[in-house]
Amino acid sequence: MPTATMTSPALRGLQDLRNAMREARERAIAAYRANLRADALLTELRRIVDRTLQALLESHPLPEGATLAAVGGYGRGELYPHSDVDVLVLLRQPPTAEDEARIGALITALWDIGLEPGHSARTVEDCMAEAAKDITVETALLEARYLAGSRALMRQFEAAMRARLDKRAFFHDKQLEMQQRHTKYNYTPYALEPNCKESPGGLRDLQVILWMARAAGFGKTWAQVARAGLLTADEARHLRRAEQAFKRLRIELHLLTGRREDRLVFDVQPAMAKVYGIPDNGPRRPSEVLMQRYYWAAKLVTQLNTILVQNLEERLFARPGEEAQPIDEDFRNLHERLDMYRDDAFERNPTLLLRAFLVMQQHPELKGMSARMLRAIWHARGRIDAQFRRNPVNRHLFLSILQQRRGIVHELRRMNELSILPRYLLPFRRIVGQMQHDLFHAYTVDQHILMVVRNLRRFTMPEHAHEYPLCSQLIANFDGHWVLYAAALFHDIAKGRGGDHSQLGAIEARKFAREHGLAREDAELLEFLVRQHLRLSSVAQKKDLSDPRVIQDFAALVGDTRHLTALYLLTVADIRGTSPKVWNAWKAKLLEDLFLKTRRALGGEIPDPKAILENRKEEALGALRLAGLTPDAHEALWKQLDVAYFLRHEASDIAWQTRHLYNKVDSPTPIVRARITPVGGGLQIVVYAKDQPDLFARICGYFDERRLSIQDARIHTTRHGWALDSFIVLAQGTPSEQRSLLSLLEHELTQRLASPHAARAPGTEAVPLGPRPSRQSRTFPITPAIELRPDERGQSWILSVTATDRTGLLHAMARTFVQHGINLKTAKVMTLGERVEDTFLIDGAALDNARSQIQFEQDLLEALQ
Repeated sequence: MPTATMTSPALRGLQDLRNAMREARERAIAAYRANLRADALLTELRRIVDRTLQALLESHPLPEGATLAAVGGYGRGELYPHSDVDVLVLLRQPPTAEDEARIGALITALWDIGLEPGHSARTVEDCMAEAAKDITVETALLEARYLAGSRALMRQFEAAMRARLDKRAFFHDKQLEMQQRHTKYNYTPYALEPNCKESPGGLRDLQVILWMARAAGFGKTWAQVARAGLLTADEARHLRRAEQAFKRLRIELHLLTGRREDRLVFDVQPAMAKVYGIPDNGPRRPSEVLMQRYYWAAKLVTQLNTILVQNLEERLFARPGEEAQPIDEDFRNLHERLDMYRDDAFERNPTLLLRAFLVMQQHPELKGMSARMLRAIWHARGRIDAQFRRNPVNRHLFLSILQQRRGIVHELRRMNELSILPRYLLPFRRIVGQMQHDLFHAYTVDQHILMVVRNLRRFTMPEHAHEYPLCSQLIANFDGHWVLYAAALFHDIAKGRGGDHSQLGAIEARKFAREHGLAREDAELLEFLVRQHLRLSSVAQKKDLSDPRVIQDFAALVGDTRHLTALYLLTVADIRGTSPKVWNAWKAKLLEDLFLKTRRALGGEIPDPKAILENRKEEALGALRLAGLTPDAHEALWKQLDVAYFLRHEASDIAWQTRHLYNKVDSPTPIVRARITPVGGGLQIVVYAKDQPDLFARICGYFDERRLSIQDARIHTTRHGWALDSFIVLAQGTPSEQRSLLSLLEHELTQRLASPHAARAPGTEAVPLGPRPSRQSRTFPITPAIELRPDERGQSWILSVTATDRTGLLHAMARTFVQHGINLKTAKVMTLGERVEDTFLIDGAALDNARSQIQFEQDLLEALQ
């Protein structure tokens, strides 16, 4: 828009300026929609604001002799649709009251016309002082651009900035600032909701490189940096392309959300995929395709960022006096970094592409790879082709990397970052940057896999032995750790293909074993682990581990102690590598219980229910004698309990419950007792009361109100009609805070169950409203599913439920049980992030009739919605 139009008398009112600016922005955005040229839009938006500010100064002038300058991104000449407009009012001397009034009026007018200013008013001396204290301020001031006012003052400011700039100190400070930012974002570009501006591999990393290069005098553009020798022309093209992609992405985020939004949160990912025109006609969601493209671009920026920062460091802090130390005929130690003798080493001998990582593992004195080495590997990655993968030497080298005593995780990660791992293992390439929409994985598939390898490695390290004592003990005596690492690489490698990823992954593992010449027993173990990597967790959390047949069937599946140990180690590492929300001490106890019971069965111990029953009773009686009870004190209670009770409860639980109930067998009022669980974490709560149809529903309602997450429920009815129900629940807070909660829980729940509400009709209580669904569960909802099947004995039914977790969910299911007269025998409650997979053992007359059974299932599905 011509300047004359913006400054004509008819448009000098603030409303006129606002309308003109809005119309100009709409035209600029329409032009962008036609050509999708990000730089053109950012430049035009900047020009529109420039002209608006210059017009505004006619009615709201600067203080006498002052200068108005654009700083930050606006100063750089890039203005995103909803970015702040950062301006600096340069003053010749500290502001007077009149100066402050003029500046205040100008800033108010900026708000009135629809801009969101970030502003400061300083003298040149003030600017220098602030720049000395804060590298972020110094960087913003380095990008200052003249808008209006005194040009002489602007020149004075620019000269002062140039004079104070120390290129080495600036490089060091920006490097520290970048490390702090990367720490904030967990050092990964693979967050499921990345910030396209601030996350590692995003726009800010590109800007930091150019700031460093500019301060060091190597140029302001990628082409200039390449001419200075810090980049090749090909690398400059890659970075320019990535920069344009990220700029467009940030523009689209602003336009889509209508605000300054730089995060690709779950809510906007599907809509962004539509903006990019990604079709919805494959096994993967369009949003998954979008995010994988993002991760590949962020990975490229991360790779070249490392190379460029090292190149800049070597230029700025040259150490010509230090000589390289030879390692072998191909590699040398240069400043504690691995370097090669010949620039074309990888082109001449592609096998070195794998051997370089092996050398890194074998030489702990090396702190990394030189920029020259990183660049050479990155450019030679295309030499890894079918012939390379068939080469026996390369196959041996890859196995050797997995078999080293140190550096396995570091080098696998480096191989992934430099695109060597995905090119050598082609199935791995398909899952680099692959999203996981199961509501409990916090990482992309490739990062989750490498996290599992890391967790397995931690089992081998003495400094982590206190975290997983059993795992550390088991892996110390396990022959062939590398098979576990290979299993970790393949266990999720078929994610995103459709079908059962465990079965498809096992096929890939078998092919890998055959091609790499694994011994028969190692190949069989690898395939078994990939195929069955979910089985131990599923059995532990869904089956009744007190049933000897469950243990026998699982022992038959694993076959021997080596398979059991390997599966247990992989399972713990896998669950720990999904998300911090998924793992807890109770899950750890369930897995360990299944492992120990199965190991005893594999050792030849045949579970005899009668022997187990007698041993458990004797152990419980011993604990009761220690507690001071008379030898026959337990009899009144125990004669009301059947065999199932003693098989489902450990001796310590039996003794604890008996100690509180032995003299209250016919108690007319409810009894509630709570304690910190002896092992496994959480709270253990036992409820003893006259049985009633809605008892379980009312207990669940109370737990929901208290935000207690039920992990396990064991429902039992005595011979004389009293309910003896025990629960494991997880509560927020420290152990001391949980202990202080025990007496409150006992009092409140007792009062709740003894209150007149007990007489209310079944199913009439209101289900407590939960919090709003999370972004994840709203964007990737789980379709509720139920499966009802008779148990093996044909005496009860097994109900499996899958749904999105929410407060009140278990309460709603319990009310449906009451409504249909369903008797709950036991419950296995498993929460994986925001996904629940619960299993119930139930019976009732409604399940014996096809029509009433269908009605029960329909009502239950409605309760899950």
